[in-house]
Amino acid sequence: MPSRLIGELTFPEVAKRLRASSILCLPVGSTEQHGPHLPLNTDTVLAEEFTRRIVARWSETCDLWQLPTISISLAREHEWAPGTLSLTVEGMTALMRDLGRTISRSLPTRNLAIVNGHGGNRGILAALIQDLRADFGLNVCVMHPAGWPRSDSATDLPDIHAGHDETSMMLAAAPHLVRKDQIAAIKPTGNDAVRGIILESGVTWPWTTNEKRIADQGVIGDPKNASAEIGERMLKDIAEKAGGILKQLLDRQDLSRRSS
Repeated sequence: MPSRLIGELTFPEVAKRLRASSILCLPVGSTEQHGPHLPLNTDTVLAEEFTRRIVARWSETCDLWQLPTISISLAREHEWAPGTLSLTVEGMTALMRDLGRTISRSLPTRNLAIVNGHGGNRGILAALIQDLRADFGLNVCVMHPAGWPRSDSATDLPDIHAGHDETSMMLAAAPHLVRKDQIAAIKPTGNDAVRGIILESGVTWPWTTNEKRIADQGVIGDPKNASAEIGERMLKDIAEKAGGILKQLLDRQDLSRRSS
């Protein structure tokens, strides 16, 4: 398939190959601790893998184009760990608003699907897409593929960070980056504390992944039964599920134009 990376086009090709109905796909990752077994760039690797597979699956149907990856985002909950790089709320806001401004100025389409690989970005992106629509006229959505429900979940434990699912997808997407010998020493985290502090919908608490009640070595979940086979099934399922969201995004083009 010809390249669908915006960065590999020349500037005359942008005007020739992109249309008003094209969709820009923006991978948003993070650089943060992922326990002793996964690399700092796990969320970036997965955001790019999600996007690559979505573009490969749906580009002919929806004319998808992949933007350059954002690899540093909002990861304050991991700042205790060496190597974690995090923007502030102000920095993330400025970055995303500037990106919205330049997309609306320089590209023929205003359809934007943000493919988020880091759960800690969920709240701020939910707020910022209101700005991107109202202030820059973008027709935008955020996908959180790692959080999409699975019918074959292999664990009843809360699987939030560097656990079963994330490790499985990394074993499928980038097995050379997984330190398999470190997995056995990770202890599963307690259900009650995780559910009460992180997952309780009626209250929001600040928390960090070095709190012993909710994490072990920065891990919230249990990666011991992770496998590349499970990860591959998850990645294929994510690519398929994205199709409905992309079609809905195109259906909302007129709504976004009226609101801008």
